[in-house]
Amino acid sequence: MIVAVIGLGIFGAKTAVRLSEKGAEVVAIDLNEGLVDKIKDRVTHAVALDVTSERALRSINISDVDIAVVALGDNIEISIMAVAMLRKLGVGRVIARAVHPLHEHVLKEIGASEIIKVEEEMGEMIASKIVAPYVLQSYSFAAGYSIVELKLGKKFEGKTVVESKIRQNYSLNIVALQKRVPFITEEGKSSYRVEINDSPMPMDVINVDDIVVLLGSEKNFDRLFSDLEES
Repeated sequence: MIVAVIGLGIFGAKTAVRLSEKGAEVVAIDLNEGLVDKIKDRVTHAVALDVTSERALRSINISDVDIAVVALGDNIEISIMAVAMLRKLGVGRVIARAVHPLHEHVLKEIGASEIIKVEEEMGEMIASKIVAPYVLQSYSFAAGYSIVELKLGKKFEGKTVVESKIRQNYSLNIVALQKRVPFITEEGKSSYRVEINDSPMPMDVINVDDIVVLLGSEKNFDRLFSDLEES
């Protein structure tokens, strides 16, 4: 997969590096040569060019990328022009960052496939960490539904998946368990390795430090969170 990331501020640079770490071929683009230099050793290609220039984009064969991420936020005009140019040059999937509703509306109108609302998502994440500190990560994948990584704590410590009654009581599905398993290194030192059980069985035990991955509706997660707060 070839992904172009346009705009190498904090959000764009982080996105580019994580994509590269996950095995994508990443073309990182920004007009600022300093930002390009900072990232050039961590992605496949890094180039300094004007993304509003059709000639400049054609020079790097931008139409060959599978996905383009327009991470520009502060300069709304450049963001809009970049999306329009990418669509004109035949990039099939364009994911763009929007900083307010009007920006989002315009990006959709000119052909952005998906919209990222960083500020809203960060606000949601911070609020979740305040009211539900046991939640480690949360991913919305459909309206009203999420995949949540959390620690269930002492309330469920030592119970098997079936004994926890999470499915019966909360209509949530346990889709994975992440455990820290102790072992002795070749040097004779105690250490831990992470093991992922992506197909938990009814008799698998939930330990207090296990990270549990749950899938279900947000209203059902709210019921679970309420019970965890009381325990």
